[in-house]
Amino acid sequence: MRQFSVRPAITVKGRKFKGLRGWAGKPTHPPLTDIPIGAYVLVAILDVLSAIGGGDHDWALALWRAGSFIMVIGLVVAVGAALTGLVDRNSSSEAGTQARRTINTHAAIMVVSTILAIVDAVWRISAYGDHLATPVGVMILSVVTAALVAWGATYGGSLVFDYGFNVETAGDHPVWHVSEDDVFPGSH
Repeated sequence: MRQFSVRPAITVKGRKFKGLRGWAGKPTHPPLTDIPIGAYVLVAILDVLSAIGGGDHDWALALWRAGSFIMVIGLVVAVGAALTGLVDRNSSSEAGTQARRTINTHAAIMVVSTILAIVDAVWRISAYGDHLATPVGVMILSVVTAALVAWGATYGGSLVFDYGFNVETAGDHPVWHVSEDDVFPGSH
């Protein structure tokens, strides 16, 4: 029996293009969210270590600078995640449903975390050359941002894993049947 299926998962042939939302079965929003979530959590860890190390260690400065670059990168990608998430919300959910309420909760937490990330990035840029380690205030802000983004991500995860939000094959699908044949997008 075959052990691997490669081509159906990576093809866009047979998938309907949905604009900013991506292709059917290949949405744009979820992979974009991974970068800011990972960035903000990593920055919090780097900042805590840098603050602990203080200005007496070269590695503390390296962590402070690395955290600053990672924060800006995460923030830039967060803009794309926010835009694609807004399009998903408006195109894939109906007002008055539990799904929409969960989306609204997810979005509100993520907007607050993005605003905090903007404040964090501005603070970092303005203090970048003046410190040998992460300032305590910046560290606290990055830890709060990381905690918020992780909390908000749990709502996004619930949308997909609990509600099947934007999951194209929810329900019975031939990929779950024992067979040697691969099912490609657009065929059943």
